[in-house]
Amino acid sequence: MKKINQLLIVFCLGLMGLTAQTEPQILVQPYLQDAEPNSIVIMWETTSGEESIVEWGTTEKLGKKTSGKAEDINFSDSRVHTVKLEGLKRFTEYYYRVKTGKAKSDIFQFKTPPFSSDQESFNIVAMSDMQYDGQHPNKFSEIVNQGVLQYLEKEHGGKLPNNLAMVMIPGDLVATGSKYQQWKEHFFDPAQKLFAEVPVYPVLGNHEKNSVFYFKYFNLPENGTPAYAEHWWYKDYGNTRIIGLNSNDGYRDLREQYEWLEQVLADTEKNDDIDFVFAQLHHPHKSELWIPGEEESTGKVVKMLEAFSTKTGKPSIHFFGHTHGYSRGQSRDHKHLWVNVASAGGAIDNWGEFEGRDYDEFTVTQDEYGFVMVEVDGNRNDPKFTIKRISQGNNIKGRDNELTDSITIWRLEKKPNVPTVVSPANNEIVTTEFTTLKAGEFSSSLNGVFHAASHWQVSENPDFDKLTLDSWKQFENWYYKENRQKDDDLTDEETKRLKPNTTYYWRVRYRDQNLNWSDWSEIASFKTPQENEK
Repeated sequence: MKKINQLLIVFCLGLMGLTAQTEPQILVQPYLQDAEPNSIVIMWETTSGEESIVEWGTTEKLGKKTSGKAEDINFSDSRVHTVKLEGLKRFTEYYYRVKTGKAKSDIFQFKTPPFSSDQESFNIVAMSDMQYDGQHPNKFSEIVNQGVLQYLEKEHGGKLPNNLAMVMIPGDLVATGSKYQQWKEHFFDPAQKLFAEVPVYPVLGNHEKNSVFYFKYFNLPENGTPAYAEHWWYKDYGNTRIIGLNSNDGYRDLREQYEWLEQVLADTEKNDDIDFVFAQLHHPHKSELWIPGEEESTGKVVKMLEAFSTKTGKPSIHFFGHTHGYSRGQSRDHKHLWVNVASAGGAIDNWGEFEGRDYDEFTVTQDEYGFVMVEVDGNRNDPKFTIKRISQGNNIKGRDNELTDSITIWRLEKKPNVPTVVSPANNEIVTTEFTTLKAGEFSSSLNGVFHAASHWQVSENPDFDKLTLDSWKQFENWYYKENRQKDDDLTDEETKRLKPNTTYYWRVRYRDQNLNWSDWSEIASFKTPQENEK
């Protein structure tokens, strides 16, 4: 009898162990998707189980329950769960936890977006290229937990959902998108504290390899071209429209994507609630650290955004990655920013490691890890946004959430005063050698602005349709760890060698650090002597 009892005990323990093994366990902690003022999508992954339940409410007591769906992720028992909560109040804090069988998550929080009419200000984090680097395997975790989360805690205090509206990721979330384990281990696990309380909006990079896992793990806005669902889309938050695009081979030149973007921009032009447009795509049009990574197709997107911003007066940005370092530039003739938000984990593209080039547009390029904060002011009377680069340094010099670059852009035009022409003028005779153009000091009716750029033109006719000189200089140009514009006087410019016996016309305009151009100066003229008079 004693032996029978022992066998029964062993059998029961084995049965209990088997039951425990078959109970669902959470593999990927809950994360937020596709937030609207009145709804939000919550996703998570479990080892098994079809039950998809979110318990939620405006207090930690929760009290409400919503069911969703589960689907296969990797031809196994694992399931990705998707639940959409609806009937929410705008700009309101909620508590939630997810449940599959006996598996329950901790209780997390989120905050629904506001309407534009609420005039609420908000913050966005943009970062990219967090794909796993075997030499620095914990870098993405550091960027999120010691970077983003500690920065927000120090700068704002309080609860995370009150301090951050969303996370934008322009591509390369993992090293190889077709490898299932990388999504959990290299992307979701390091960022679970962030993604559980702040919606994340990625676009495809080349490392995703157009993998089915990407499309199963994310529930992005379904407002793109139906045949290319989740390849391109847009999301409105307050007074800002976020546009996601696909710059990868096989999609970057599709007519359907450009036609869709053209229509979205046309709709945005008519939408008085939208002040700013932030687009994200993976590949750069120009890259100071890594020329081989450039894609001509991104230039088409840039031109569309530039034309949109100039026509509507609504400033725009294109965020990108692919090059593993930070760069910030601006279009000469448009209120449009170029911002590379890498690297959040991928191996740094160090200065001198690859072919690079000093482009006129870029004023700052850094071979460092970090992320970008975007602070949007929703004041309808005078909206603006500020870009801040928060750096974690590199393998040679570390930084602890150091602010290394910043720029503020206003929606409304705030022109500096027109510069005065000093010399040469009044048909003054000058040498055919290099002649120095001189204009007056920069001034503006606004407090705190300074002279950030000058644009000089010289022509053989007063219509300036055939330019002898077209020079754009900015107050800083950080390239290869030095400021190539240091000590340059933006109120003068040297011409190229001029033709003899010719009348030339010149003009100049000034720009402040907020991308506001003055009107052109008066047109001045000068002459060069005949050849034998030199």
